[in-house]
Amino acid sequence: MLKTQVIKLKVNQTMQTHLDELCDYRRYCWNKGLETWQAMYEAHTLNSEDNPSPNERRVRNELVANKEDWQYGLSARCLQLAVKDLAQAWKNFLDQAQPDWGMPQFKPKKAPRQGFKTDRAKIVNGKLRIDKPRNITKDAWFDLGSYETLKMAEVKVVSIFKENDTYYAALPYEEKIEAKTKTQRKTAVDVNVGHFNYLGGQINILPARLKKLYQRIKHYQRVLAHKQVVNGKQAAQSNNYIKTRAKLQRDYRKIANVQNDLLQKFTTKLVDNYDQIIIEDLAVKEMMMSHVASKGMQRSLFSKFRQILTYKCEWYDKRLLLAPKTYPSTQRCAQCGSVKQGEEKINLQGNQKHGTKHNEYVCYECGYVNDRDENAVLNLLALVK
Repeated sequence: MLKTQVIKLKVNQTMQTHLDELCDYRRYCWNKGLETWQAMYEAHTLNSEDNPSPNERRVRNELVANKEDWQYGLSARCLQLAVKDLAQAWKNFLDQAQPDWGMPQFKPKKAPRQGFKTDRAKIVNGKLRIDKPRNITKDAWFDLGSYETLKMAEVKVVSIFKENDTYYAALPYEEKIEAKTKTQRKTAVDVNVGHFNYLGGQINILPARLKKLYQRIKHYQRVLAHKQVVNGKQAAQSNNYIKTRAKLQRDYRKIANVQNDLLQKFTTKLVDNYDQIIIEDLAVKEMMMSHVASKGMQRSLFSKFRQILTYKCEWYDKRLLLAPKTYPSTQRCAQCGSVKQGEEKINLQGNQKHGTKHNEYVCYECGYVNDRDENAVLNLLALVK
């Protein structure tokens, strides 16, 4: 099975300067390639006889032919891999069945993550060695150490990226995974804003320790916005602005680490204890159109939970089922099967007609009473054969 190990790199000031240049060059190659691709496509649309349709080879040759003098000092593989990824992005754009379907976009300089790829990296004495650009001497180029032991002896394509002034490397490797013991058990997971319910109970995705971090993030965002209003573009040059932005990025990283740890442990527990797992096939993008619930949904990481659970079920030979998007798991009675319609429906505020709360489910056909989320879990479980 193909896995990826993400490591934090030990980078000195000299190497950081060179890696920053490679990140900027990767972004330049992507944006220049996208501009060239769009120009070729427009020309092909107007006159298809004299202008062939764009592809990876034509765009790459165009960029290489129009190289500036400063580009010859940087890695040629950075340009070629950028165009290769751009070609894959256009291929995905032509397939609307892709989960994150959309047209390739230009990469901004202010994006929180910057990075580049190389396929000439090596593992030497437990350190990562990437290809040296031509404009750098051997004395100024070092092997990159990490804070953890590498799980592979060889690498192919390595992704190096920068977040919060810290460099990381994503290293793919192959590992043999044995299937877990069959338990002959099944469960269903009902995802909600802030918590997930299943037969074993409930897991809180937004624990209390994150509330303090979100409050601090809100404060830092206000401070940065105020500095921008007062000082305009010069605000980003002040030391106080840079310090506040670093604190904001630090808290975002803490939240991401806490939630990733929760999801990893929860999904591992599911594949350990159950052979069949059913979840809802939610249209997250359509649900986030609501201004009220969009922030809570984004923080609850519905898509990431499904992504992690999907590949873990493939690893350990477990069966993952998706309930149809139109399946009324919340409105259906788990005992008699009747589905609430019209004024009987339950929404985020409950049911105004009968005065029930948002977490109460009362069936007025058979008298069944249960927690709303537990009722949804039972309805999803009924789909598992």
